[in-house]
Amino acid sequence: MIASSISPADAPVQRMRRRAFTVVLAIELWERFGYYGMQAVLTLFMVEQLRMADASANLMMGAFGALTYITPVIGGVIGDRVLGARRTMVMGALSLTCGYAFLAAALNSHMLLLVAMALISTGNGLFKPNAGNLVRRIYKDDDAALDAAFTLYYMSVNVGSTASMLLTPWLQIHYGAPVAFATCALGLAIGLLYYMLRSSWLEPTTPMAERQPVPLSRFGLVAGGLVLLTVFNAWILGNDTLARLCVIAAGAGLAALWTALYVRAPKAERPGLRMTYLLCLQGTIYLVFYQQMMTSLTLFALRGVSGDYRVAGFTLFHMSAGQFQVLNSVWIMVLSPVLAMLYNRMGQRGKQTSHARKMLIGYAMVSLGFAVWWAAAAHASGLVSPWIMVIGYGFLSLAELLTNGLGLAIVARYSPARLSGFMMGALYLLWGIAMYVGSLVANQAALPPEVVAGGGGAALYAGLFRTLCEVAGGVVVVLALLDPLTRRWDREHASVIGN
Repeated sequence: MIASSISPADAPVQRMRRRAFTVVLAIELWERFGYYGMQAVLTLFMVEQLRMADASANLMMGAFGALTYITPVIGGVIGDRVLGARRTMVMGALSLTCGYAFLAAALNSHMLLLVAMALISTGNGLFKPNAGNLVRRIYKDDDAALDAAFTLYYMSVNVGSTASMLLTPWLQIHYGAPVAFATCALGLAIGLLYYMLRSSWLEPTTPMAERQPVPLSRFGLVAGGLVLLTVFNAWILGNDTLARLCVIAAGAGLAALWTALYVRAPKAERPGLRMTYLLCLQGTIYLVFYQQMMTSLTLFALRGVSGDYRVAGFTLFHMSAGQFQVLNSVWIMVLSPVLAMLYNRMGQRGKQTSHARKMLIGYAMVSLGFAVWWAAAAHASGLVSPWIMVIGYGFLSLAELLTNGLGLAIVARYSPARLSGFMMGALYLLWGIAMYVGSLVANQAALPPEVVAGGGGAALYAGLFRTLCEVAGGVVVVLALLDPLTRRWDREHASVIGN
């Protein structure tokens, strides 16, 4: 139960909210099943089967991640102004399903591979901001329940990613990558079917304007624009220089839009916008570290970490390099209920910890996580124990919940309702930029082919992990210095809302 206390008069409303929440949660769970299953397989497929160099694979994954998170700006606008959040989310899910299916057929065609990845990028752009916006609608005007809902939402979708990140690497090893990618498509198709069967549960939380029929011509214009966007994404994925220029242009464009938006906003909205901008930027830094899971940490696991979990000389189980990414989801599921319970209790007592302070603690956890990996890599005399990965991922996952995991709640709480879809999309754009930067950072430890051929390589990741540990520590110091400013802006926002 998400609400902390429910009166008899509120019970029907809470039941309606829970039913609506399960519909969004289910399709999000299956969307994450497809996306993370694909992600767990893709880097290793590029390096081991396509024989791509580490640096090229890292940059490809960085460009893919950036596009996947930059396109939600467009998806947010379409959801807000053109088709409505629910229709746009469904279009995104259909595009993602097609993308995974194309990926399964693309292993002998470089062009089809690029088109498949571009479809996934476009589909994610349509899906993500609008799914988050639906959760905001369900828990409108209940901040404590909203924080708890987004935390449980974040935990539950990790059920899908956990299952897929264990399953798809196993399928790739035993049956080949086409079967693994096809499984991702099948999972999301199941999610779409459930949504169609239960979509009526969302009706009470859907604005009246969005329930009106949309002219077929409008759908046609959107579809044509999305085809052009997908072609453009495929072009970017095939050109590293163009990808870098587009990331720079996206960052500059967002800065200009945010500035114009702030200047034109009514005075009453400005304190909330300031908090949204600052906290989104603070939370986004985490994605530079997060991107290491798909790049440097996966390659570190491939070349420098034993897959055998042993206790007292006995092997308990084995994990492949791609499956190590599942540790993030497992820790998220373990830690999320604990944090949700704490948020609810603190809300009851009126002692909620600010988002800024949660982030400060989160980056301290990031620093500890990379300190663990740094020490293990620096002192490696062979393969590193997989238990080191469990400990490091534990710190990094707690940090995710305290930083990036609060991003959607920040937008929901501080941004004006009329801009919610756009701000959700802008947040994903920031995340995409950070993920591309994370891939550039990962290339500090990109191993040349001759080193890979010689085996080993765990110790060569120590320098990267040390840098990341120190940078995270520096972020903690900066956030501590900014804390008085964020508290003042938060009070200003509260006073405006109160009036």
